[in-house]
Amino acid sequence: MAVKLQDVAKLAGVSVTTVSRVINNYGSLSDKTIKKVHDAMAELNYHPNALARAMQGKSSKFVGLIIPNLTNPFFAELVNAIQLKLFEKGYKTIIASSAENETIEHEYLGMLQANQVDGIISSSHNLGIDEYQRITAPIVSFDRYLADNIPIVSADNYAGGKLAAEFMVKRGMKRVAVMVDEDTSTSPTLMRVQGAVDVFTAAGIDYTPVDLHRETIQSLFPGDFDAVIASNDMAATEIAETVLAAGRKPYDDFLITGYDGSELMRRLSPRLPTIVQPISAIADRLIETLLAQMNNETLSETEPLPVKFVEGE
Repeated sequence: MAVKLQDVAKLAGVSVTTVSRVINNYGSLSDKTIKKVHDAMAELNYHPNALARAMQGKSSKFVGLIIPNLTNPFFAELVNAIQLKLFEKGYKTIIASSAENETIEHEYLGMLQANQVDGIISSSHNLGIDEYQRITAPIVSFDRYLADNIPIVSADNYAGGKLAAEFMVKRGMKRVAVMVDEDTSTSPTLMRVQGAVDVFTAAGIDYTPVDLHRETIQSLFPGDFDAVIASNDMAATEIAETVLAAGRKPYDDFLITGYDGSELMRRLSPRLPTIVQPISAIADRLIETLLAQMNNETLSETEPLPVKFVEGE
């Protein structure tokens, strides 16, 4: 049988109204009374119904996270940071992995709105989803353009692209492949390619854009290239394996740079030169921006968060 508010009140020796005030953090109550109610809730394993609270116009204390996938260590570490930081602020998270599938993301968006989450943080890679134009809940995006009214938090993609290209120039690479994204919107990630292109153009170095949505790593590399700027660390390590299987030496006679710099990938591939994104700072900025929206506050436009380049061992 489900535990009711009345059961908590009876065990704590207080009124139902007092239990409700403790749950909703409303009014002035003694620490002793609050502890008695919390102890009773714990003993009875009672949990307030977040959906019922939301339907009454109260905060559900839930935030929805939509990410492309959890197989990429960068997103796994970012979600972990967001989840822990939100918990410290009294919020719990509902994590939805869209698996880079528009149908799945459509269903998750409906679920999050139906469950009346207080806000949504999205790093969707399924661009052009109409629902984002109509969402009424506060929402903030990481690194992707979703709709005109949705703020975007990002690290400095342009600087990241420049740093990777400058490393190639310094090492004397002449035939460089640059992985591009099929995203044709105004998402900040496009600036990675622009940063690299500007450096190569200024240095007079030949570069070739490649799109892994149309071709495979195995069909492209090593090919006639002597280097590649990969779009993320996972792609970079797969390229390294392909190059090694072809009899070349990755990071020596075939240069590769990654992107993201998650702790896991830097441990697994210590030789990989990569752009390190500041995961903790990104999580802080996403939460700060979302909470400002939830409180109807206006945040001034901020600069992209700084990235750094690690050459690898």
